[in-house]
Amino acid sequence: MLEALPTPFGLVRSGVAPDHPEVKSVMNDFDKVAADERFHFLGNVRVGDDISLAELQRYYHAVVLAYGAAGDRELGVPGESLRGVMSARTFVNWYNGHPAFRDLELDLTHAETAVVIGQGNVAVDCARILTKKVDELATTDIAAHAVEALRNSGIKKVFLVGRRGSAQAAFTMKEIRELTKLKGVACIVDPGDLTRSMTAASEQEIKEQRARKRMNDLLVKAAEQFESAGDAERVVQIKFLSSPVEILADEKDPARVGAIRVEKTKLEGEPNQQRAVGTGEFEDIPCNLVLRSIGYKSLPIEADIPFDNRRHVVSNDQGRVVTTSSNGEKQPMVGLYSTGWVKRGPSGIIGTDVVR
Repeated sequence: MLEALPTPFGLVRSGVAPDHPEVKSVMNDFDKVAADERFHFLGNVRVGDDISLAELQRYYHAVVLAYGAAGDRELGVPGESLRGVMSARTFVNWYNGHPAFRDLELDLTHAETAVVIGQGNVAVDCARILTKKVDELATTDIAAHAVEALRNSGIKKVFLVGRRGSAQAAFTMKEIRELTKLKGVACIVDPGDLTRSMTAASEQEIKEQRARKRMNDLLVKAAEQFESAGDAERVVQIKFLSSPVEILADEKDPARVGAIRVEKTKLEGEPNQQRAVGTGEFEDIPCNLVLRSIGYKSLPIEADIPFDNRRHVVSNDQGRVVTTSSNGEKQPMVGLYSTGWVKRGPSGIIGTDVVR
């Protein structure tokens, strides 16, 4: 096994939230594999830099590409390069102690409001880490520099912003329930967001899926807390039907984020096919930190490895890496395979890929 980092376990080590040790227990299974005398680990080795694919193929009968998705999808809006705007992956790597992010410029001391764009479980992880009691986090394996920064954090409110409605959010019941139980934190939803989310198609989606029904019940309870949230030490507001259109600079420091402008959206389409459509109504949310959590993408690591730049995966046929001729014919490369996110794209949880 060749690994770019000095340590094994990849995303399990650098991507899983430190207060979710039960998820990291899969490392025990990896340890059993590593104990086999036929297994060898070589860390701090980059394919494409330290060694080429051609060299690997010269010495091994089979090469399996399993390097995941190290890139981030961008919003593509003005102001995305301002200081204080970063990917959720960067933030997660920072608090998990990834060596490449140890010296990340992240000033939480003067920050009061954070906006997380996206409503998947990674986005919820970010909101939870920003608002959870630091003494609780300190008992986990979170990086020491992150504990220090979070202890001095001025964050009082975090928005979790999504383009579509409550019935389409990607986060899971377990993650949101955990948010609602954080000490000193109010997890709220604007009742108006829920009302606008409940199109006939959304009601049908909720009716057809028991998990959606339970989630909706939980969000309704969060909406009931909307008016009384001012009593909490910190607030996480789940904000639906809002699409980011521009990140605005701070008036006092034009190089740093000062607010994010969102366009209110409405839902159109059939059940399970609804899309968010802009209404022409805009809202500015003052903030000092913006984390985009709208997905990952794999990156090519060497020119000799065929790469699908549209889907951002290694070109493959059921895992076997293929080249495509000018007439569209696919030709498998001998002894070269792919698996995981670099094969099929960044979707699913650890349990989805561990069986592969």
